[in-house]
Amino acid sequence: MTTGRTTLDKSRIYVDGYDMSGYSRSFGPLSCVFAEGVDDAVTLPVKATLLDQAEISIGSLNGLFDNSANGIHALMKGAGVKRNVMVALGIQAAPANNDPVFCGAFEQLGYYGDPANNPVYVTIPFGGTGQLAGNINYAQPWGSLLLAKATKTAANSATGLDQLAATTKGGWMMYQLFAGNGTASLKVQHASTNSDGSFSDLLSSGSIDCSNPTSGIVQLAKTATVNRYVRWQIALGTATTVTLAISFHRNYK
Repeated sequence: MTTGRTTLDKSRIYVDGYDMSGYSRSFGPLSCVFAEGVDDAVTLPVKATLLDQAEISIGSLNGLFDNSANGIHALMKGAGVKRNVMVALGIQAAPANNDPVFCGAFEQLGYYGDPANNPVYVTIPFGGTGQLAGNINYAQPWGSLLLAKATKTAANSATGLDQLAATTKGGWMMYQLFAGNGTASLKVQHASTNSDGSFSDLLSSGSIDCSNPTSGIVQLAKTATVNRYVRWQIALGTATTVTLAISFHRNYK
């Protein structure tokens, strides 16, 4: 992962297995706000917060109107839809493996266009994670982009990302599958030793149909052990090619 200052054009935004980057002008704010303790006195100078009770949001996606088959209008008009959103933040270049990523499942609250502008702008506001029943169990939207968007035709035999130490508080993955054929399983693997033969499965999508864009979230129990090194993996079933991105969000608290 490169370090240093970066700019908005180095970011990418993926929604439900579709790359919305080419239609997007801006997004945000990316926020994770923890609720204050409900029993704290108003005179306390510092209020307690409730761990894991966070309102997480990507704010609004602001884009350019496009009415093509896979454009932003055709895919995202309407409201009241649960969306799996991945915001990959490239550092001084397009997002690469192990760059930071902000992910979550959010309700799309609306879709607004401004025909007075030329080109026509659209604004798509999203609600926070707390607005969705049965949402993910983790107040951890920030993670690592284990696999930047790429086309894969074989399993991964590379070493993984060193996350410095093992943890025992679980975590979760998001996958965005853009195109492919046949079936495959998308995975996160972990290991205590950073060598190909040491990795074992940590999280898996299970067998999925790769012929249509899709996305998903897979969670560990909040007491699960995650070893020091993590990497992406794909197990090809009948698929011969899959275009995808995978993130992993290790839980530390």
